[in-house]
Amino acid sequence: QDQLSESGGGSVEAGDSLNLSCTASRYIITTCHMGWFRQALGKERELAASLTLGGTPFYTDTVRGRFTVSRDDVLNTLHLQMTSLQIEDTAVYTCAAWGCGPDFGAFWGQGTQVTVSS
Repeated sequence: QDQLSESGGGSVEAGDSLNLSCTASRYIITTCHMGWFRQALGKERELAASLTLGGTPFYTDTVRGRFTVSRDDVLNTLHLQMTSLQIEDTAVYTCAAWGCGPDFGAFWGQGTQVTVSS
């Protein structure tokens, strides 16, 4: 069954690093663009970082230079390496895949909480 499963969230202090992982099916890894959305309490969901199927990364301005998105095609996993975390990075981070196959299907993970404290 095609699905996404995140891991790696948690509570850290400002300035720390944290790595998120999203395990996907082989179908998703090989046919979809993938990325990490985040939603802070009281705010709209935003695309934090993404990777096209061809490997082109995107970062929203507030995370560029601090976050790195990568894909492991052997382990079928999307990673998000987060460094120099700020209180403003506190959010639920959700792995997503879209534009999958001929039907342009989409998949969402359950989300994982990242909390950054001072």
